[in-house]
Order: sequence, then C-alpha cells, then structure tokens
Amino acid sequence: MSERGATVYEILRHVRPLVLNSARVVEASLRADGLTVGMRAVLEVLAEHGPMTVPDLADRLDLARQGIQRHVNDLTERGWTASHANPAHRRSVLIATTPAGAELFARIRAGELSRLGRMAADCTPDEITTALRVLAALSRDVRAEARS
Repeated sequence: MSERGATVYEILRHVRPLVLNSARVVEASLRADGLTVGMRAVLEVLAEHGPMTVPDLADRLDLARQGIQRHVNDLTERGWTASHANPAHRRSVLIATTPAGAELFARIRAGELSRLGRMAADCTPDEITTALRVLAALSRDVRAEARS
C-alpha cells in the first residue's frame, strides 16, 4: 500500500463516523421543527439553486427520485415547498421553497453556522481551507468511481 493511499484511507476512516454523527446532530436539531435530514437537504438545494424538478433534486443529492418525492411531499404538506408549472416540460413540475420554507431554512442555516464556527478551534483558517479542498477532491473522485 502506498503512503499516500494509506493517508487517504485514514481520512476516509474519519469521514465515515463524522458523517454519521453529523447526521445525528442535525437530526436532533431539526426535530423541534418537524424536519428530517432529508427534508433539510431538499430545502438547502432549493434555497441555494432555486426551483428545480424532483429528478434534478435527486441528481444533485445522489438519491433516488422516489425518496426525494417523499421529502417534497412532506415539505409541501407542511407549507415549506410548492410546485409550479415548468415551462420546459409539461409533466415535470418545478419545486420551490415557499416564503415560510425559505425563512425556516435561513434560520436553520444561521444556527448551524453559529455552532460550526465554534468547532475545530485548534485548527487555523488555512488548515480548514485545505481540508475543504482535500475533501472536495476526494468527494469528486469517489463519486466518479461510484458512477463508473
């Protein structure tokens, strides 16, 4: 095994529990609002990228369309998303956040950023920036492997 491969493997060994525990923390923080991690992910994509179809949401989140449709249904039932006519396609509607959904996500994001700003206090801003670059590259390459 190469030294580089071993180091990347160690990074991934940290990422796996990080993702699991992050999901647990996020899920606990969303419980009071009646949101799941999946519903939050859909709101985030819509808030950041604007209206899109369920298939486009599924592609962006690397999840099955059926699961995304369930999240959209739950969000719509609560008044946080709504469907609109899609000028590019008659049968595939666009999903968008409602004003209430956009406000909810903005509040959630502000709380998350506040908590995250206190984490990894022993790391410099440059180290955090480097970690971001490395994890983005690994995510890109692992995703490409998964799709091949």
